Amino acid sequence: MKPLWRWIALVGLALLALQLFFVTRIALMLWLDPQSTAFQRSEAWRLNRTQAAPDKRPASSAGRSAPWQQQWVPYQAISDHLKRAVITSEDSEFALHDGVDWEALEKAWQKNAKAQEQAARPAPGAAAKTRARAPKIVGGSTITQQLAKNLFLSGERNLLRKGQELVLTFMLEALLDKRRILEIYLNSVEWGSGVFGAEAAARHYFHKSAAQLSALEAARLAVMLPRPRYFEKLPNSGYLADRAETIVARMGQAELP
Repeated sequence: MKPLWRWIALVGLALLALQLFFVTRIALMLWLDPQSTAFQRSEAWRLNRTQAAPDKRPASSAGRSAPWQQQWVPYQAISDHLKRAVITSEDSEFALHDGVDWEALEKAWQKNAKAQEQAARPAPGAAAKTRARAPKIVGGSTITQQLAKNLFLSGERNLLRKGQELVLTFMLEALLDKRRILEIYLNSVEWGSGVFGAEAAARHYFHKSAAQLSALEAARLAVMLPRPRYFEKLPNSGYLADRAETIVARMGQAELP
């Protein structure tokens, strides 16, 4: 039994060391802006591979001189319109929750379970291909959870990664205030293929700074967040325009940190 307990102890120490590493990294963010996130690094690697194979290069990246566009700007240099739009679209209770919106998470869980049940149910007269189509999965992640995942984790979907995401979320909420969390999120989130952060997005799509964004422009950027590379290729999407108008109408209710 001794070798087994020794192995368990080593795994426990490794997990503790990993959590201490994360705590240290997050604590440093009180004063230092993160140079990159785990998601950005994986995307930079993907884009560099794509550029190395021109025949596989997506049309949306044609003509770009660099695979990674990002310019960090302080919280006050980002339009309040964008802050309100992102909170309205992504996490309406951002200023109030402790990092996890349990009600939204429960609703997403129930919706996904229902979608999976319907997908598994035989459809009379339907083609086999249609019956086998995977259900659409929706998320209930808060802005803090999204930031935790982007900063440190891979894109894998499993219980272990989700558990680590929750631990990181509570670390972020414990060590940073809401304003700093939103500042880091808006400066690092993806807004297109190789486009990261509010300043790069504002200049890429509207040729102006993040501080100059109008309410409608900010709302369009907020609507893009769940699928930025998809909407980058469809700038005239009817859904994008309609949803942006809905966000504009609700932005006044958003509470800023």
